[in-house]
Amino acid sequence: MVKGIYHINVNVTDFERSLAFYQLLDFKIVRDLGEVGSKYIERALKITQPVGRAVLMQVGDDRRSTRLDLIEWKNPKTEGRAYPHLYHAGMARIALVTDTLRALCDKVKAANIPGVEFFSEPQVIPNRTGGSDLFVCFTDPDGTVIELIQFGGV
Repeated sequence: MVKGIYHINVNVTDFERSLAFYQLLDFKIVRDLGEVGSKYIERALKITQPVGRAVLMQVGDDRRSTRLDLIEWKNPKTEGRAYPHLYHAGMARIALVTDTLRALCDKVKAANIPGVEFFSEPQVIPNRTGGSDLFVCFTDPDGTVIELIQFGGV
């Protein structure tokens, strides 16, 4: 029986740039894995002679929080870009809950990080309780789509 999601892996092309981006979204490092690579990782991930720079990050202090596994592969080098649109098969975006969506958007925009692109201004949508929720999508520096959601109180 699956109990929950432990982590979501995001491969990046510039570790320090992406680390700064996710810290901007209030993720903190809970485990710095340093340079990783071993026969166990090689077999488990089916990557020949893997070496990567990685950290596990989470929001808040709950040890059961879903973690973000941020990694830049050095060998083989991280390649390509994130999916070009949200209607492809497989994982499409990472949705994060916040109570301060507009302020967080302003913070991300003010950081002016290359590659970060907002799809629109925050959108207000009706919810089942008769109120409204707020959401917005934007890319991380490598094109992975991040969605922010604020439930109610909009």
